[in-house]
Amino acid sequence: MSEKNKIQLALLCGGRSAERDVSLAGAREVEKALDPGRYDIRRYDPATDLDRLVRDAPSLDVAFILLHGRYGEDGTIQGLLDLIGLPYQGSGVLGSALAMDKHLAKIIYREAGIPTPPWIHLLHSDKVYAKKIVNRLGIPLMVKPCAQGSSVGIRKVLDENKLGTAIKEAFQWDNRVLVESFIQGKEITVGILGLEELLPLPVVEIIPDSSYSFFDYDAKYSLGATKEICPADIPKQASEKAGALAVAAHKALQLRAYSRTDIILAHTGKIFALETNTIPGMTPTSLFPQAAEAAGVSFSKLLDQLIDMALSGTV
Repeated sequence: MSEKNKIQLALLCGGRSAERDVSLAGAREVEKALDPGRYDIRRYDPATDLDRLVRDAPSLDVAFILLHGRYGEDGTIQGLLDLIGLPYQGSGVLGSALAMDKHLAKIIYREAGIPTPPWIHLLHSDKVYAKKIVNRLGIPLMVKPCAQGSSVGIRKVLDENKLGTAIKEAFQWDNRVLVESFIQGKEITVGILGLEELLPLPVVEIIPDSSYSFFDYDAKYSLGATKEICPADIPKQASEKAGALAVAAHKALQLRAYSRTDIILAHTGKIFALETNTIPGMTPTSLFPQAAEAAGVSFSKLLDQLIDMALSGTV
């Protein structure tokens, strides 16, 4: 492919969220994996380069969004790209905003008949009565900011007396907080790839080191802290149920092209959707690319597919 025929690709990475470093690390891997004979890659950091992106838009063909958390996964950058007429991979404004908001996503799960752990939604102005929350949801509990990713600000609470502190910490990250029943079981995740025909990728089982009480930020990003098994060592029926649940979540949240739904396979055999990610991690060892690799789709080919779907005009 000649220089003038190369796809002019805007790689959006960095940003202003708590996951900036994760975004930059992923961008380095994506840049290495993209075929230089096919793509002319230009980097843009929304923290500093939005005016340059808008100016350059007429000479660009497509954007690859590698932003996590606020201003990346929540529909804001997607809205800007829609306004300047630049196609991008993945979900649009509505789906991105819905999936990013854990409270709204769980309401939609419930309306769609998708099992999800019971929860309480708190505003900063609400009075917190720990005993009432524990009486309703039990113990342990998970405390989460409503709109953060990568387990930022999440705490597992084993003691009613520590619930107030965990909620207070979560409010440092967001003005709304979700308190959720903790479901004991296997942590698994299922990626979805495709447009009209949705392909559930092989299930990945996530096993944090015993020093971690759940798959928190450190367990996600500390080398060797977590063991990942793909395909997961679970019964075929459970894999099929998890795949169907991930497809249902993808559809209910109005997502497109790809997503990854985190699931708990309870010891009782029931499954529960925790949350759905619209821009999963993108290094060769991240969960979504691992699952794609197990399905026979290499990291480079996966990136090509996502970009091709963006350019097809149907996403």
